[in-house]
Amino acid sequence: MAIERKFVKDSLTRYKVSEFLRGELERAGFSGAEIQRTPVVTRIAVEVTHPGRVIGKRGKSIKELTEKIHKKFNMDNPQISVIECAEPLLKPVLVAKRACMYIERGKKIRPVMHRLLSEIMSKGAIGVEIVASGKLAGKGGRARTFRVVIGFVPKAGEPARLVNIGHYTAYPKAGAIGVTVRIVPPGTRFPDKTYGDDPVEEKKKTIKALDKPIEKPSQVTAVKSKEAATTTKKKIVVKKVKKKVAEKKVSAPTKQPKKKKPKKDLDDKYVVKIKNADTDDKKSVKTKDESKPTVVKDEKVNVKSVDTKDSKPVSDKKEE
Repeated sequence: MAIERKFVKDSLTRYKVSEFLRGELERAGFSGAEIQRTPVVTRIAVEVTHPGRVIGKRGKSIKELTEKIHKKFNMDNPQISVIECAEPLLKPVLVAKRACMYIERGKKIRPVMHRLLSEIMSKGAIGVEIVASGKLAGKGGRARTFRVVIGFVPKAGEPARLVNIGHYTAYPKAGAIGVTVRIVPPGTRFPDKTYGDDPVEEKKKTIKALDKPIEKPSQVTAVKSKEAATTTKKKIVVKKVKKKVAEKKVSAPTKQPKKKKPKKDLDDKYVVKIKNADTDDKKSVKTKDESKPTVVKDEKVNVKSVDTKDSKPVSDKKEE
């Protein structure tokens, strides 16, 4: 029983120290503390948004804080190390504190929670849940709860330990309102889910590859010789087919082009077909179109007549 009491006592002291640091370093933006005990020193790592306020001028405030912890909790040689918080939106305590600050200023809860939800998911969180409970309706109204969830947030079993939880309380005029925030940080691996780059799956693949029988060199050479024989057979078949195709091209008769008949230039209007009774040959004779009238020009023609007896030319002109 003595060993069990020791473990319980250690966990209680860790919780008390973290709560004490939260009250002392509230203005510095306290988000969490890790306590590590060694036989010589007890190391306390404090995560804060404003590390300058924790250290103080020439380390004055941090020395005072170590003395307080040593006296109040009887810790042997405590040493505080300050770490600056890289992503405040991924710390549930800081998100709850920010939501309470907006509520105390009098802003509406629903738009505030939805805005915080979108900002947290933009930083790469797997899942977020924000629950506000208390006098949300105002003075005289009944207490109620308002819940907003996005992504995957486990609530029970072993995966629930991987979720970061933070709580903070706001004190407006109507009454107290508590805000709890659950954030699944980016890069968390749940035991009930499988991932592509899981080392266990890679080991299974390697084991399957090793379980396959190793081929002997003689088997490998036999397979290669079979592949070579099939390739040579294919080449021979292709050559034979090409030869047959070439022979068919040579033996096939060449088609001579048909002679074109000469076109008739004569017009049907000027052609008359005549059958000869003796020869029965068809002759084509050109005839003038009778429908076309003939035109005769009036020209004076000098005609000379010759007398055979006198052999003197006779003129048609009248003697004067």
